[in-house]
Amino acid sequence: MLLVLWDVDQTLVNVDGLGGETFAEVFRRLVGRLPENSPPMSGRTDLDILGEMLRRNGVAPTSRTVARFQREFEAAFHDKVAALRRRGRALPGAVDAVAALAARPGVVQSVLTGNMRSVAELKLATFGLAAWLDFEVGAYGTESVTRADLVPLAQERAGRKYGAVFDARSTVLVGDTPNDVAAGHQGGARVVAVATGRTSAAELRAAGADVVLPDLTDVDAVVAAVTGSARR
Repeated sequence: MLLVLWDVDQTLVNVDGLGGETFAEVFRRLVGRLPENSPPMSGRTDLDILGEMLRRNGVAPTSRTVARFQREFEAAFHDKVAALRRRGRALPGAVDAVAALAARPGVVQSVLTGNMRSVAELKLATFGLAAWLDFEVGAYGTESVTRADLVPLAQERAGRKYGAVFDARSTVLVGDTPNDVAAGHQGGARVVAVATGRTSAAELRAAGADVVLPDLTDVDAVVAAVTGSARR
């Protein structure tokens, strides 16, 4: 069997900055002011982003503060469904690529994302991608500060559910940032990188991705890259 773990933002969907806006809004609600110094968010887990945002702005990231922020963020983002539908979109080829892989025997698809689970599900359901993804075996950005930790977590969940061993030979991570590449290799997965975010194809190759694609529009190329990576 093959486990395919999809990054969400800038790999499958573009939500036009709604995540960053929501972080800032919740910070203002809880702290009483907008953050003056926001960290980069690309390719990072929510726990990582939140901890750095709080520290940069003079707030101690205690477990109580982090837990409250997560609850408020989840509720606030779900309140933005209308804006998500208006401003967001599935990236070109994403729906067809995920559907094509779902049609192949033995392929399990889920997500490995910096988002919390309910936010990832909302984004992907809004743009017609959720039906082919098993969210139960995914790994999410509230489960570890370190993105690489999420790979074995997803492998263990998928192995328990599907009765198979998922390791570096049978797990593929698809993402758009050097952080995705590092997480895949450090966590135990092959990496197919797509230059659909802020990182160029050349930069993704330099980061060590096993395969680099310009985007997901060539569905046959996506399927070949994902399944071929698992066999090498």
